[in-house]
Amino acid sequence: MDKTEVIMKEVDTPLGVIVFASSPKGLCLLDFKYRKSFPTILKRIEKLYGTNKIQGTSSFIEQAEQQLQRYLLGQLQQFTVPLDIRGSIFQLKVWQALLQIKYGKTVSYLDIAKKINQPEAVRAVANANGQNGIAIIIPCHRVIGSDGSLTGYGGGLPIKKRLLQIESGKKQGKITNFL
Repeated sequence: MDKTEVIMKEVDTPLGVIVFASSPKGLCLLDFKYRKSFPTILKRIEKLYGTNKIQGTSSFIEQAEQQLQRYLLGQLQQFTVPLDIRGSIFQLKVWQALLQIKYGKTVSYLDIAKKINQPEAVRAVANANGQNGIAIIIPCHRVIGSDGSLTGYGGGLPIKKRLLQIESGKKQGKITNFL
């Protein structure tokens, strides 16, 4: 495997420290540093990109930071930063389905399983959802239980609730202090 340069930057946000990373093709990581599975996500990045990580910034990271700030302020509904998404064929199907969930809407894990034509794979969908390394932009926070309940989120349920509040337009959901 050819090595790819991956640039990483930690940013202190109202949601906690978020780690951004980019390859020459696009953003490849946006994840909560405090997340329990963060070390696993980092190992996956190293495996998929075959690289040593470099601290710094890139145009993709800067674009993602600016767009995340606007999103948290309730001013952005669609991220446009290029992504470099890598994973198994199944994970990529799930993540592509997540990208199709409209701002302010929620779906269930079963809905995603049906969308990818594997209605029996609800647990596998939940697992792929949990392995998403580009939080918020690939909107895994928009996936809820079939009964409408908020279910697991790598960033924690309070953050998931906050993101859904931002998208609902509720004033208390908007975050006014960023960076």
